[in-house]
Amino acid sequence: MQKIGFIGLGRMGRPMATNMVKKGFDLVVLDINQEAVAALVAAGARAAASVADVARQSDIIVTMLPSSVEVEQVSQGSDGIFANAPKGALLMDMSTIDPLATDRLAEAALKHGLTMVDAPVGRLAEHADRAESLFMVGASDADFARVKPLCEAMGNAIYHCGPVGSGGRTKLVNNYVAITLTQVNAEALALSQRFGLKLTKTMEVLLGTSANNGQLRMNLPNKVLAGDVTPGFTVDLAHKDLSLVVSAAHAVKVPMPVAAAVHESFSLARAAGHGGIDFSGMTDVLCGVANIEKPRLPKGWKPA
Repeated sequence: MQKIGFIGLGRMGRPMATNMVKKGFDLVVLDINQEAVAALVAAGARAAASVADVARQSDIIVTMLPSSVEVEQVSQGSDGIFANAPKGALLMDMSTIDPLATDRLAEAALKHGLTMVDAPVGRLAEHADRAESLFMVGASDADFARVKPLCEAMGNAIYHCGPVGSGGRTKLVNNYVAITLTQVNAEALALSQRFGLKLTKTMEVLLGTSANNGQLRMNLPNKVLAGDVTPGFTVDLAHKDLSLVVSAAHAVKVPMPVAAAVHESFSLARAAGHGGIDFSGMTDVLCGVANIEKPRLPKGWKPA
């Protein structure tokens, strides 16, 4: 069995790495949070001393990090992945980063005798807990075959989107829609509240027409509309992804005025101190700005 290195044990990375250990993978892990490392060691993984240590012990190195900056930091340089991994090793980056950074990393990997796969994650942290993540994979056919068993240990939906770089670009398209729908839903529900409409009836109508959408159906009733804004995917992360969307669109000369407007709405939420809440909480943020009562569904509510 291939030896796997895993760097980045945050809210998504930790359960994903844990699920790999549960499925019998030989895992060496690294994170600045020693509590997360200890939890993985208790589950059966081994702790690494450094990025270079992870690289030297691994056939495949997985990164799940906040941004392009961190992924490039751990990959490049004399103490990084590329300089210390054995020839023929593979970097699988599951972070959501700038596609141009992925292109740079893929080129650098080849110069060191390595290859790269980008496999960003769809769905939420609660899905990662249950090994129900979705992966958008950019890879050669041979590299996709190498990483597919890892993805199957962490999720239940795996899409080979094309060559390296296509996974992250697909993720930006997906997240643009998901985050924008969260803003649209927030505005619609705030308007419904101002109109004095009954929330349960508004929800039934929206879910029964072409206005229905995945965020309204799956996320909001279980999060903000239940009074829960503990983060699964934060406003800060949504803002970061929208920044990547707008930047990537500019690079290929695609105008995205809606993306720019939603990006600024999330900027306002962050400036008001709401960056750490779940992105579904944009409904509460908007209602707060407009002095509207926050919408809440009755406990256990299901559409008729």
